[in-house]
Amino acid sequence: MEGSRKLKNSELDRKTVEEFKASKKTPLIIILDNIRSLNNIGSVFRTADAFLVEKIYLCGITATPPHKDIQKTALGATDTVDWEHQKDTLQLVQNLKSQHVKILSIEQAENAIMLNDFSLEPNQKYAIIFGNEVKGVQQQVVSESDAVIEIPQYGSKHSLNISVSAGVVIWDLFNKL
Repeated sequence: MEGSRKLKNSELDRKTVEEFKASKKTPLIIILDNIRSLNNIGSVFRTADAFLVEKIYLCGITATPPHKDIQKTALGATDTVDWEHQKDTLQLVQNLKSQHVKILSIEQAENAIMLNDFSLEPNQKYAIIFGNEVKGVQQQVVSESDAVIEIPQYGSKHSLNISVSAGVVIWDLFNKL
């Protein structure tokens, strides 16, 4: 298409680390529940940076920065997005609920609400939980959630990669906010 010159990174007008830290954040918290892949963790950091996510909790066996394989996909987002490691996902969820944060598990489950049908409440903070690449979100964490959100899928496969799921869900919720 003529007249559609690709922009250089220097033309994109992105925030500095300091500007990012000082920015008003999107009222979203991401919880990674026992994520194995360091590339997936890095990818989620990058998506969280793109949409000014408030914080990422890395739970259980989920690796934490600094790690070269996280850095490779995060491309510096571990310096901008606030993060913390928590050993126990369920305990974290109960703690966040006591602070009036609504907990959303991204999972295929009975009574799940399709992402496109899910509506956000105004002035409400949400924590979205993405589970292990094989086992998904722990059942006890799903049971403790305020809602279970499912990404509609129309093909033959049963799931999406966790970093893709995070991109789809965060974009959708960001849009609805």
